[in-house]
Amino acid sequence: MYLSQAGQDKFILNVLNQKRDGYFLEIGSNHPVNINNTYLLESRYNWKGVMVEYEHSFLSLYQQYRPNSIHVINDATQVDYKSVFETNNFPFSLDYLQIDLEAINGSTLMALQNLHANIFDTYKFATITFEHDVYHTNFGNTRLVSRDIFKNRGYVCVFEDISCDGNAFEDWYVHPELVDMNYVNKLIENNKKNYISNPVTGLSIDYKTIEYN
Repeated sequence: MYLSQAGQDKFILNVLNQKRDGYFLEIGSNHPVNINNTYLLESRYNWKGVMVEYEHSFLSLYQQYRPNSIHVINDATQVDYKSVFETNNFPFSLDYLQIDLEAINGSTLMALQNLHANIFDTYKFATITFEHDVYHTNFGNTRLVSRDIFKNRGYVCVFEDISCDGNAFEDWYVHPELVDMNYVNKLIENNKKNYISNPVTGLSIDYKTIEYN
């Protein structure tokens, strides 16, 4: 059922209790269907959102397979997200933010800093998946700087250093004002036992071992 590469859509739907008619901002959309974090949300749960992608060749596929969403073909670090949200009457509380860019060239951190400066004062996201790719790069100390930004903005990290095949690459967050924290706290507690030793981060959790309540 789930279509994300590492269970991101499963995390979102479980935390949000299978929510329908949600809103997302997907930064680094890549293919609109294959291992895409929001295709299931849009196609089966009637979500809509903003898909941001640098590669223009994906546009025709977006138009074909993602008709409910807004397609922004641009450098994610330079997008005026506030204008996009305002133009399309997006709510101030959104349901999911994905940042999945190239940490090795700094675009991941720059996109987050753009949101930090221009979006986070007005808009909040119930769930976030942030790809730091610390297993192969530490450009600008992306992993720790991003954690400081999210903490400063009131987000709670549910899972640190999600891993795939032993490679720790992503953190998953929630905003406590927008989710059921009783559920989230149980999720955190029940999965502490599933963290294993990791040579880069000390500990990580394989997405396949996450247990949902």
